[in-house]
Amino acid sequence: MFHPLRVSEVERLTDDSVAVTLTVPAGLREAFRHTPGQHIAVRRTGAHGEEIRRTYSICSPAAQAGEEGALRVGIRLVDGGEFSSYALKELSAGDTLEVMRPTGRFVLEPRAGRFAAVVGGSGITPVLSIAATLLAREPEARFCLVRSDRTAASTMFLEDVADLKDRYPDRFQLVTVLSREEQQTGLPSGRLDEARLTDLLPALLDVPEVDGWFLCGPYGLVQGAERALRGLGVERSRIHEEIFHVDDVPAPAPVAAPAHSRLTATLDGRSGSWPVEEGESLLDTVLRARSDAPYACKGGVCGTCRAFLVSGEVRMDRNFALEQEETEAGYVLACQSHPLTSEVELDFDR
Repeated sequence: MFHPLRVSEVERLTDDSVAVTLTVPAGLREAFRHTPGQHIAVRRTGAHGEEIRRTYSICSPAAQAGEEGALRVGIRLVDGGEFSSYALKELSAGDTLEVMRPTGRFVLEPRAGRFAAVVGGSGITPVLSIAATLLAREPEARFCLVRSDRTAASTMFLEDVADLKDRYPDRFQLVTVLSREEQQTGLPSGRLDEARLTDLLPALLDVPEVDGWFLCGPYGLVQGAERALRGLGVERSRIHEEIFHVDDVPAPAPVAAPAHSRLTATLDGRSGSWPVEEGESLLDTVLRARSDAPYACKGGVCGTCRAFLVSGEVRMDRNFALEQEETEAGYVLACQSHPLTSEVELDFDR
């Protein structure tokens, strides 16, 4: 369900990014209370009457019960992006956005321990919320942030991260790498790839002693960081990933689906059954009858359309949102799932 929220501020971060702060009415504060690392889906009507949905990570610290808190997201301009163009060129304080309550499993509930993140570009957004909340609530927690950006001028939330370093100098470690610009101090320029991270991370901290790793950004960076960590002996269960850009990932091969398939789905306590049309995803099958089916990106990235596979078999074209333990437990992304059996049943409520 979407709720209209008023925009209280649009802050320019860089030439191609803004931070948007939304006002949450008192009656919706519990519904919009987020866990550090979660995101929200927003929607608007395009120039030709089409519905546009996008997902943006929350960068503000999570509020505790009884606190008012803020709902702030970071938006970077994407080539040809209808919503990001609107946000940077037209959106202003006083406007209203339709927003879905926070969701997502790229999260860290604050607890004592050592944590670290490797982020690229706008991948800093959810990690900023994670680090800020953790350090504020847990005096025994430490956080190491390794961030990669093209240039200093293109770096989002530069002041916010610097503020964390000033407030928690003994518990927050920051390493910045610029891929297209030399720094006067610090590491030499260049991309953070698997080989470089394999050398860099052990020099910064005791890699096996880190309780949780958070990797966020473009597909290549996240995959390279995961391979580096696995090569350094980090258990897969301690690695958490969120992909922001998957344009460089090859398109999947066509699915050999049964001639006639039928989908049964449960959503908000109500069940229905519909034929699956040729080539469509199971999410699109549900949307033909239920406009309230949850989704945001339709690209296998945000995880909003996660559902439990009750029976039947499906093939997912892509999956950049579900952890391995989730897929092993039977969860799928409806937007990426196509039937491999004549009968398939999904449960969106589990």
